[in-house]
Amino acid sequence: MSTTTMLELVQQVTNELGVATPSSVAGNTNQDVIQILALMNANGYEFLRRHAWRELTKQNAFYTQYITTTGTWTTAARTITMASTAGLDTTYQVQGTGINQNTYIVSVDSGTQVTVNQDFSASAAGATAYFQKIKYSLPSDYESLVPRTMWDKSKKWEMLGPEDAQQWEWLLSGYISTGPRIRWRLLGAYFQIWPGMSTAEYLGFEYRSKGWAAAADGTVKNSFTVDTDTCIYPDRLMVNATKLKYFEAKGFDTTAMMRNFLTEMEAAKALDMSSANLSLAPRPGTVLIGYDNIPDSGYGTN
Repeated sequence: MSTTTMLELVQQVTNELGVATPSSVAGNTNQDVIQILALMNANGYEFLRRHAWRELTKQNAFYTQYITTTGTWTTAARTITMASTAGLDTTYQVQGTGINQNTYIVSVDSGTQVTVNQDFSASAAGATAYFQKIKYSLPSDYESLVPRTMWDKSKKWEMLGPEDAQQWEWLLSGYISTGPRIRWRLLGAYFQIWPGMSTAEYLGFEYRSKGWAAAADGTVKNSFTVDTDTCIYPDRLMVNATKLKYFEAKGFDTTAMMRNFLTEMEAAKALDMSSANLSLAPRPGTVLIGYDNIPDSGYGTN
């Protein structure tokens, strides 16, 4: 993370452009300052897609959550009554006697009742209900997943996914036996797993953050808003990119500006990530047995 503040970056840009240098940026009404700040924030967002910045790669890990309780339900209604609904919400599915596959909570009606999405196949009174959380919120600064980092750390193997919509409905149909490995997909702002777990499994993945800026206290942000904010990008990269955008907005010739920007961008990317090791050894042979080609149930038998 660079220690240069937003104010200092804007001042550097204005000095190099030959326009009035501000003593503050946030709340400044000067049109050039407003425009330069807007262009700088645009750069911050666009840089996310130009390179997998090392400082923006983060880890996220969590334990699967579940609640086991007793409840009552009937075929005449889609409600389950129980002693307490504390901790339950619409991210939970439910299993139990007379409860069909893919039954999940659609609303928490009170401190003792929830409504589910479908009818029950049989009534039950005082029966065990297994509520399993299947949707987990993505981090607030989430931008994208790092491929092949989704692991069941409890069982020490990779989770399977991402599953597409057709595969997911196939899994939910209940017509297939999938074995012990967890499947996953992204659904809206959630990391969704299947099947639900009634044990505390430790799951995790790496992701790329959109929090390229930070407040003075270290709070992650996705834009500059305060003079003391800092960012993860090199100073010269941000300055050159902002000057380029300024020239483009004014309709000036950008040939030299573009050359300077591209040079700085390539240098920043090279410094951010080390090169891969080169080996003079023969390439390894094809891996015939691995996670991708062994079914959950094993090799299979005749």
